[in-house]
Amino acid sequence: MKSHRFDHHPSYLVDPDEPVDKISRYKIIGPGLVVAATGIGAPDLVATLIAGSKYGYTLLWAVVVGVIMKIVLVEGAGRYSLATGRTIFEGWRSLGGWTSWYFGPYILIWGFVYDATGMSSAAMPLAVLFPVLPLWGWAIIMGLVGFGIVWLGRYALIEKFTAVLVGLMFLLIVGLAIYTLPNLPELFRGLIPMLPSGSVTYTLALAGSVGGTITLAAYGYWLREKGWASPRFMRVMQLDNVVAYVCSGLFVAATFVLGVEVLYSAGLAVSSGDKGLLDLSEVLHSRYGGVIGNLFLVGFWAASFSSVIGVWSGVALMFADYWGVTRGKPAGHPDTRTGGKYFKFYLLWITFPPMILLLLDRPIFLILLYGVLGALFMPFLAVTLLWILNTDRTPTCWRNGWLTNLVLGICTVLFVTLGAIQTYEVLAKVLG
Repeated sequence: MKSHRFDHHPSYLVDPDEPVDKISRYKIIGPGLVVAATGIGAPDLVATLIAGSKYGYTLLWAVVVGVIMKIVLVEGAGRYSLATGRTIFEGWRSLGGWTSWYFGPYILIWGFVYDATGMSSAAMPLAVLFPVLPLWGWAIIMGLVGFGIVWLGRYALIEKFTAVLVGLMFLLIVGLAIYTLPNLPELFRGLIPMLPSGSVTYTLALAGSVGGTITLAAYGYWLREKGWASPRFMRVMQLDNVVAYVCSGLFVAATFVLGVEVLYSAGLAVSSGDKGLLDLSEVLHSRYGGVIGNLFLVGFWAASFSSVIGVWSGVALMFADYWGVTRGKPAGHPDTRTGGKYFKFYLLWITFPPMILLLLDRPIFLILLYGVLGALFMPFLAVTLLWILNTDRTPTCWRNGWLTNLVLGICTVLFVTLGAIQTYEVLAKVLG
C-alpha cells in the first residue's frame, strides 16, 4: 500500500502551473448544491413533518444542529480530497482492509434497495397529479428518465439540472411556508434547545436526517468532476458547502413550518412513510384550495427527483472508485469517472434490478441488511473523518482544528446512538 504521509511534501500545496485568477472565474453554484439537494428526500421531509406536527416549533433547533453537523462532515470530506488529491475511499482504505469489507456490500445493497424507494418517491406526486398510470408505471418512467440523464450527461449537466430542481422546490416549499403565515415569536422560541417528554428519538432523527447519509461522502467526487481538484479551491469549496447547506436548512425549516402551521395547529397527523407527504397535500388542498395542494406536489416531486439524480451520479462515482482502487487502477482512471465502465455498471445495477422491487414485496433479508448497514454508515463516516483528518494522511496545515474535532466528536456520539436505535427498530420490525 502506498504511503499516505504528507508532512514532507509541502510542494503539493501549491500548483505553480495553475493560473492565480482561475478560481475567480467559478460561480459559487457547485457540488455543495448537488450534495445538499441529494440528501433531502421524501423520508427526511416526512420525518420533519411528523416532528413539527407532534411538538410544534419546540424541536426547530434540532434542524439547525443537523445543518451545522452536515456542514462539518461534508467540509471534512471535501477538505481531505482537495488537500491530498485522493478520494475519500482511498482515505478509508488507508485505515485497513476492514473498510472495504464494510463499504463494498453496503454500497451494493444500499443502491439496490434505495433506488426502488427513490423511484417510488418521485412517482408518488405524479401519480396523484396525472392518474393515467399506476404508481409503478410512473416509478419506472422516473427511473428511465433519471438513468438517461446520468448515463448520457456529464457532471455539468447534472449540476445544472439539479440547480433547476432545487430552485423549483425551494421556491414552492419556502413560498408555501410563508403563505401559511407562521407564528414568528413561536418560531424563534423553537431555536432555544429543549426536549419535550418523549421527543429524544425524534430529536436525534431530525438532527441526523438533515441533508443525507452516504451522499455526504460523494462531495469529494463531485469536486473532482467540477474541476476543483487542488488546495487552491479550498476556500471556494468551503463557501460552496456553507451556502448550499444554509439553503438546505431553510428548505427543511420550511417543511417544519408546514408541519406546525398546517398539521400541529389543527391536531392532524400524517403517515410515517412517504405517503405522509401526500397526506399533507390533501390537507393543503382542503384548506387552501387545489392550486396550493398541487404546487406542493410539484415541490415534493422536485425534492424527490433531485435525490434520484444526485444519488445515481454521486454513489455511482463512489462505487466506480471503490472498484477501481480494489482492482489497482490509478487514481482518476477513466474507468472510475463519470461515464466510465465501472460507473455505468453501477448505474445499470441501481436502475433496472430495483424495478423488480416495484412490483414485488421487498425480500426481508434485504430490508434487514439495508437498515442495519445504513444505520452504521454515519458513525462510520464521522469516525473515519476524525481518523484521517488528524493524522499524517492529511497535510499538517489542513488537519482538523479543535472546534472541528469537537463537532465531529458530537456527530460520532449522536450517530452511534441513532444507529443503535435504528438497528434495534429494524431488527424488531423484521424479526418480531
